[in-house]
Amino acid sequence: MEKRQLGPCVTFFPQPTTLVSSVGNDGQVNIMTASWVGIVSKTPPTMAVSLNVNRATYEQIRQTGCFVVNLVPASLAVEADFCGLKSGRDEDKLIAAGLTPVPASKVAAPLLDESPLNVECVLRDEVELGEYRLLLGEIVEIHAAEQAFTESGSMDARVFDPLVYLGGIREYWNLGQKQADAYKDGKQLFEKKP
Repeated sequence: MEKRQLGPCVTFFPQPTTLVSSVGNDGQVNIMTASWVGIVSKTPPTMAVSLNVNRATYEQIRQTGCFVVNLVPASLAVEADFCGLKSGRDEDKLIAAGLTPVPASKVAAPLLDESPLNVECVLRDEVELGEYRLLLGEIVEIHAAEQAFTESGSMDARVFDPLVYLGGIREYWNLGQKQADAYKDGKQLFEKKP
């Protein structure tokens, strides 16, 4: 496969599209679209979010020590894009985007009702990366849409319909169809063909 060198940049995909909700000491709630988000540890369960130090969301997380990462379903692509372009200092993005904050169970920052998966985090550490900070949040609770569970108790990922962002080419996509199962019980579920 012939390849083109792109140099150091942020082209890597897919990246999850999330809405990070935060609250300041004054009680003001803010949301911002973030795609530089991911699970970075199982013990303790930890999520990392990279934010520019000039963002209102970063300021609020530093004030209250908590945040919620809300998975964005493909049906909210327009609202997510809007929340990534506007500042919470200038506009109430929740009202403008028609999104509904609901109380979290363990942190002060709210969940977004329209999100099928919400991850409550307590800020444990941060790493300086130029104008950005990698915030490490210990996961203290996860909320998943009830309709995502089958009768046997397993989760049906189609209900989440996660929106992903293709960084570098600035496009949103859904995930499409399942291609295979991962390893299960120590055995590979599909074998390579010779």
